[in-house]
Amino acid sequence: MDLREIGEVVKFHRKMSGLSRQDLAALAGVGKTVIFDVEKGKQTIRLATLFKILQALNIEIQLDSPLMQHYREAEDAEGDRPGRPLSGRDTD
Repeated sequence: MDLREIGEVVKFHRKMSGLSRQDLAALAGVGKTVIFDVEKGKQTIRLATLFKILQALNIEIQLDSPLMQHYREAEDAEGDRPGRPLSGRDTD
């Protein structure tokens, strides 16, 4: 999924919710031009800003990769911050 597609999802949800760009901006606590930029797939949107908009529309992001199962297992075992690579070496 790229930023253009995320913008299309945001626009679809906004319209289905009966919200104008200005309404969504007010709900998310951002400027209405930011909503326009997100919907157009602008490359320079801050991640925190995007999260505010997605939260206002009740859209959830899920991360997925071949290593996510290992991450979840480590998270269960270690708590909030799993951080050991599979090789056993620390890469920080």
